[in-house]
Amino acid sequence: VQLQASGGGLVQAGGSLRLSCAASGLAFSYYIMAWFRQAPGKEREFVAAINWSGTTTHHADSLKGRFTISRDNAKDTVYLQMNSLEHEDTAFYYCAAARTRADRIAPMAPTMFYDYWGWGTQVTVSS
Repeated sequence: VQLQASGGGLVQAGGSLRLSCAASGLAFSYYIMAWFRQAPGKEREFVAAINWSGTTTHHADSLKGRFTISRDNAKDTVYLQMNSLEHEDTAFYYCAAARTRADRIAPMAPTMFYDYWGWGTQVTVSS
């Protein structure tokens, strides 16, 4: 199983980025997909999760309105659209997969067990 994140980079504050996480080796539509991030010297932080069909999402309260998770099961890919980026969003972003077809993903998404974790992508926001 591989979860390969891409789309990170250097962006100015106020800008936007769209991250992608391409999955392989798993039945993608059987998994909740999530994004996490970790900044240097900080704990890993939940960003957002989406259920298997894409009909239910859960975003960290502090990021609502700026970040949006989505998925395309035909492409085995989950996305994270990040708008109005702030310097504090600078972190390593990576995706995770949890095998369940549960439609309800909140409030457990931040702390539930994830079967697979992928390689991440660095996002740097200059102030």
